[in-house]
Amino acid sequence: MIALSLAEVAEIVGGQAHDIPDPATRITGPVVIDSREVKPGSLFAAFAGEHVDGHDYATRAVEAGAVAVLAARPVGVPAIVVDDVQTALGALARAVVGRLGTDVVALTGSAGKTSTKDLIAQVLQRHAPTVWTPGSLNNEIGLPLTALTAGPETRHLVLEMGARGIGHIRYLTGLTPPRIGLVINVGTAHIGEFGGREQIAEAKGELVESLPAAEDGGVAVLNADDPLVRAMASRTKAKVTLFGEADEAAVRAENVRLTESGQPSFRLHTPTGCSDVTLRLYGEHHVSNALAAAAVAHELGMPVEEIATALSEAGTLSRWRMEVTERPDGVTIVNDAYNANPESMRAALRALAAMGRSAQAKGCRTWAVLGKMAELGDESLAEHDAVGRLAVRLNVSKLVAVGDREASWLQLGAYNEGSWGEESVHVSDAQAAVDLLRSELRPGDIVLVKASRSVGLERVALALLENSAEGEVAGR
Repeated sequence: MIALSLAEVAEIVGGQAHDIPDPATRITGPVVIDSREVKPGSLFAAFAGEHVDGHDYATRAVEAGAVAVLAARPVGVPAIVVDDVQTALGALARAVVGRLGTDVVALTGSAGKTSTKDLIAQVLQRHAPTVWTPGSLNNEIGLPLTALTAGPETRHLVLEMGARGIGHIRYLTGLTPPRIGLVINVGTAHIGEFGGREQIAEAKGELVESLPAAEDGGVAVLNADDPLVRAMASRTKAKVTLFGEADEAAVRAENVRLTESGQPSFRLHTPTGCSDVTLRLYGEHHVSNALAAAAVAHELGMPVEEIATALSEAGTLSRWRMEVTERPDGVTIVNDAYNANPESMRAALRALAAMGRSAQAKGCRTWAVLGKMAELGDESLAEHDAVGRLAVRLNVSKLVAVGDREASWLQLGAYNEGSWGEESVHVSDAQAAVDLLRSELRPGDIVLVKASRSVGLERVALALLENSAEGEVAGR
């Protein structure tokens, strides 16, 4: 972050200095919300959470090197006291980004946000110093914390934006106004909260509405293959650049195919030329993510050859997202357990099927260990049933449905699609799934693990990798 003085911070956030011996003291370390992450020169933002109140850790933070605490009340150590810590943190982020003058790239979508953000970050990093959202810290706290890690040398700031309702993205764009806005897709993630895909599109489109006009450098990067996203062109004054496989997309893919291991390869077309790409990531759904990244990079001036090279070398930066590890005994674990919605579940199953084609030809098996997809509302039964059916249609060898009601719906879908005998099984919890797999896996098998984050199904993947430290993580 820019080394602001405590006096400057107090003015920016409209706060009152308490117990600060020298207002000229500068913040030279990171802004953090966890006292364990304090470094010398940090500013510690004290949030009062549901179970833990950061104000109780103010003294510990200062003892660890924080120069002050951003707090909602005096805490007995140097502090800037404000009415609302979240609002103050956002105001600080906006001021810092405004002073830096860096190019802000914001992206949103129902599925694939984090994977696409990671691709954009790796491509742009080759071009100029780039800061990006770590993991999925894409909300009203995580976004300003990310923005505050940018410094004078930062050219590109890549920010993932999530939404759980109308107005959320509008709020986030107010904290860090983007010049380039990317909408990846509109799916059914959180449909139970929004009420329908049209409402989701309304919320996601707030991003393109926030962009500067074309004459001021604003660019909306939209998915030509998603009608709800493509229609957002009418909601922005920015220049519109389309990506996808449609002929009219300015950045598009041709001759898409999968390698024997399930990694996509294609010919990348941009307005400045063409180049071949073979991704290290698994699954055809990553083609769209890669095109989105390529479109952003093109708009920032990167030549097509450099974009293609960067995409071909990019791996996974965020954990538990199609994280492929081969154990020493030849069993491959695909840990995609960070989150799940119907679109990402279908994409993961198709990736598993592609990865397993050569393995199944050799007598090995594919396993789909699946759990609940949360926040689907009235669509939950139909969506879980559909995923179970798709597993059968894709010829997945074994479906292991983990959990309670939703898991039973997964198995019911598989059963009704023609999965008989031991082709699908319903188990009560993660440990039961681990016990089953440990007893039945054999060399050459491929195991996909996926569910919503609240299920914690990553425990299955991690348990299957215990004592397998020699396994090599692919796609990194």
